[in-house]
Amino acid sequence: MEFQEVLNQRYSVRMYEERPVEEEKLRKVLEAGHMAPTAKNIQPHRVYVLSSPEALEKIRSLTRCAFNAPVVLMVSVNADEEYHCMFDEGVVSGEEDAAIASTYMMLEAANQGLGTCWVNYFPHAETAKAFGLPENERLVLLMPVGYPAENSVPSANHTKKRPFDEIVKVL
Repeated sequence: MEFQEVLNQRYSVRMYEERPVEEEKLRKVLEAGHMAPTAKNIQPHRVYVLSSPEALEKIRSLTRCAFNAPVVLMVSVNADEEYHCMFDEGVVSGEEDAAIASTYMMLEAANQGLGTCWVNYFPHAETAKAFGLPENERLVLLMPVGYPAENSVPSANHTKKRPFDEIVKVL
């Protein structure tokens, strides 16, 4: 698929088919995230693949926003590894790095004919504890992955965009 076509076709999927995601497609999605740039190439993000019946049951008990997808990616950042800006104390890159990697995965999933949704509606600390994440990791997002259900459609707000000139400023 052409890149612009991927961008145009991708939307947040909130209803999935029950069919599993092929291992090779999932691998390509995960490899895309692995290729993403990060500050100083530190790669402080972690991607947990929730696909076992037990893991899916657990995440579904914590949030309704797993949307019954056959796979849920749980993305975190290792606070001990994230880049700290040398000019501004408190400015760190971990969540940005995780977001870039997640965006790469989201776009590759669309390229593979899969749907995704960026989810931040879940109890972060409770979820980290339930999955036994190390204390130095903080969850950034969940990403359900799977084949969109036949009746899955973009939300009403999907195509609403603010005026280009309101977003882009040339100085």
